[in-house]
Amino acid sequence: MKFFLKKSRIFLSVYYAHMLEYRAEIFLWGLANSLPLIFMGVWLKASESGNFTLESIDFARYFFSVFIIRQINPIWVIWEFEEEVVKGRLSFRLLQPLDPVWHYIARHLAEKITRAPLVIVSTILFFYLYPQAFWLPNLGNIVLFILTIILAFILRFLIQYSFAMFAFWTERASALEQFWLLFYIFLSGLIAPLEVFPPIVSKIVLFTPFPYFVYFPAALLVDLPVNFLQGILVILAWSIIFFLVNRWLWKKGLKHYSAMGA
Repeated sequence: MKFFLKKSRIFLSVYYAHMLEYRAEIFLWGLANSLPLIFMGVWLKASESGNFTLESIDFARYFFSVFIIRQINPIWVIWEFEEEVVKGRLSFRLLQPLDPVWHYIARHLAEKITRAPLVIVSTILFFYLYPQAFWLPNLGNIVLFILTIILAFILRFLIQYSFAMFAFWTERASALEQFWLLFYIFLSGLIAPLEVFPPIVSKIVLFTPFPYFVYFPAALLVDLPVNFLQGILVILAWSIIFFLVNRWLWKKGLKHYSAMGA
């Protein structure tokens, strides 16, 4: 355990220093994830004349929560892995006595730490511009939010890393992620909370992994009614499925990669 913690600290410190070199680019990435705030303006206007179960203040808090979540859970491992396979750099990773996935995990976590100042500044600015939307979530909701966002990050990483395994057979594995993104945008709660969906659609979507990336943690933070136990079970079920798929594709892919002369 001590060895693992020491290794983790070294990895995080190295990749954090690396991310600081690209802090301006990370700042631009953060701004690129401000789409929820645009949708907030749309739904605030719609709530004035529409008949929704949520009030305008609920929409403001919800989309602010989505903005925060979008700063925490971006995953890009498929593009890194695809590039390393195509260019042959994965071969050097395989020479190390460590699964290459830990490099990608450390890089992602370091990037989240680098974004922290942007999240703090954005939070202060948002409540300065919309003071009526200010609220303090209770401690229980904050704990559940943190737990859920961690599990959602793990699930999102497993899914994209599983798609990345197809880079062993094709040079455009990222096309799978782009196709997946179409469902993610519409079903995750990014453009609208599930409360505005038809009830039958919401019930079906809750058994897919999509709403647990955005909607579920956001709903917990703003205290919208959700079935926490069902949500956790669905997240864990999909995580186990994609972990097994990932390990199977990894073993098959390494054989194919070696056969190609790596």
